[in-house]
Amino acid sequence: MNYIWVTFQKEGIHNYPVAGAYSSLKDVDFLQYQHRHMFHFKVWIEVEHDDRDIEFIQFKRWCEKQYSDGTLQLNNSSCEMIADALAKKINAEYPGRRKLRISVSEDNENGCEMEYN
Repeated sequence: MNYIWVTFQKEGIHNYPVAGAYSSLKDVDFLQYQHRHMFHFKVWIEVEHDDRDIEFIQFKRWCEKQYSDGTLQLNNSSCEMIADALAKKINAEYPGRRKLRISVSEDNENGCEMEYN
């Protein structure tokens, strides 16, 4: 199986509303309020051969274009939810049941890595 991957980052604002609702989250209750991160993305997409059936510079530009409207207003979206939304857009643009892996992190410190078939 062959993949290409691209990276990019985007400023965004989100919150985790339930952070203030549970005693187990009291040490991070500040997360219930809107706060800023630099969201870092790494996106792998399956390719069918070793001669770039998807050119990675074009793929990176396309991915970045999905977030071109200034600072992302993500409401209560988690890194996992952000990855899921991007996967849906990629699958619509690049059909053919390609496998994907998407990593989304907050400030390049903590995040998720999701796989899609």
